[in-house]
Amino acid sequence: MRRVKPASDERTPDGSARFAVPSREQLLAVHPTDRDDAIIIAVDGDIDVLTAPRLAAAIGAAFDRLGARPLVVDLSRVGFMGSSGLRVLRESATEAVRHRGLAQLRVVVDHARPVIRPIEIVGLDQVLALFHTVEDALTAEPR
Repeated sequence: MRRVKPASDERTPDGSARFAVPSREQLLAVHPTDRDDAIIIAVDGDIDVLTAPRLAAAIGAAFDRLGARPLVVDLSRVGFMGSSGLRVLRESATEAVRHRGLAQLRVVVDHARPVIRPIEIVGLDQVLALFHTVEDALTAEPR
């Protein structure tokens, strides 16, 4: 668990330290890379109700400029996947099917239980193309 430093030396009325509230950018880093062969979105942090909109926006922006290339969403550095993150993945799969074909959306999950377990529980592993590395996702044949 990340520790947040006190905002200052100020104290609340009960004497406890005041803590700064981390921004969405501090909780979830989203790094899109636009390549000739794919768009890769590397995600680092926790995906929950507060941060899922950042991921959804990045995926939506990538779909807008994707063309025939695959979109690889790298979740290997995600420490927590909440229901809001699962909803983003489900909606992204629906968008891919509707407009481009599901084969264009590829998700890297590594072996991280905080990510793969929720995906399996809700059955998204039966829908999404899951890979253990970005390289595997890039070299995979469309299914």
